[in-house]
This record gives sequence, structure tokens and C-alpha cells, in this order.
Amino acid sequence: MSATTVLTGTQWNVDPIHSELAFKVKHLMISNVKGVFGKYAASIKADGDSPITPDVRLTIDPASIDTGDAGRDQHLRAADFFDVEKFPSIEFVGKKLEKIDTNDYKLHGDLTIKGVTKRVTLDVEFGGIMKDPWGNEKAGLAVNGKINRNEFGLTFNAALETGGVLLGEEVKINAEFQLIKQ
Repeated sequence: MSATTVLTGTQWNVDPIHSELAFKVKHLMISNVKGVFGKYAASIKADGDSPITPDVRLTIDPASIDTGDAGRDQHLRAADFFDVEKFPSIEFVGKKLEKIDTNDYKLHGDLTIKGVTKRVTLDVEFGGIMKDPWGNEKAGLAVNGKINRNEFGLTFNAALETGGVLLGEEVKINAEFQLIKQ
């Protein structure tokens, strides 16, 4: 007689139509350039019915970057930045979740970009759970954080004649995820 393992818990996946994964970085040290990743997948495996858990896995296709400028996007895909031919994905794996208050959390996890893995901390705001008109159970999460792009090998820059550099080191991450219960 063989034993069967029964997986417990709830699987949540990102609804890409109602979600956005965005970032911004200083340009010329005076303003921000914004962009989004158009292709990504995330799943959350929760013990209960809520998607609030550290068991988060996010995979991003860096070739799907869109900053609103085709030439800049092509440069970001090249070896100076994401080197998408050699590194076709960016990965985040959640490790620990800290509750701050009723709806706010700190999610600690490992972010891998260009083969470099660093521990990062993200702020997570839980928006709640709601059924859509078709009976699907959905949850909302807002995720914000900052990383230093140089730590991940995204070191391209240029000095400006007037002082300073073309691009800031800090990248601000802003994501709005609508999850669907599986």
C-alpha cells in the first residue's frame, strides 16, 4: 500500500490583466524614468484562505521591459543592463513575512537578477479579498520596495559634464497585484 501526500492550502496566481509591475529610476539626477515589465508570473501558496504568506514565487521576463521608448528598451535588454539572452528571467522567492499592522507586512526574500541573488525587503499592503461578478475569489496586494541596481550587475552609467551621473543607483519597485484563487 502506498502513501499519498495530500497538499493542503490555497494556491493564488496573479491575474495579469488587473496587475502591474512597475519601476522608476532617477535620470539626469533631476527626474524619474518609469517602466513596466509586461510578462511575469507569480504564485502564492497559503496555508489558509488568505494570500498572506511568505511562500511567494515571482518570475519576470526582462525582455518584456517597456519604458515608452523603443531604443531605450533595446538598450535595457542588452548586456549593459539585463542581458536577456544570457539571463532570460528575474526571480523572487519569498522567505519570511513580518506583520506590521492589520494590513501591512514586510516580505523578505531572495531576488535574482543577472545571476546575482540578494536578500531584499518589500513592503506589502493587503487590500482584502472579494468575489468578482463571475464568482472568482480575488485578492489585492500593493508591493513597494527599493533595490540598488549596481548590486545586481546593472552598472551602466555615464558621467555628466555638469557633475553627477546619468542614472541613479536606486530603483524603486511598485507593483499592484490582483490575485485569483485557484
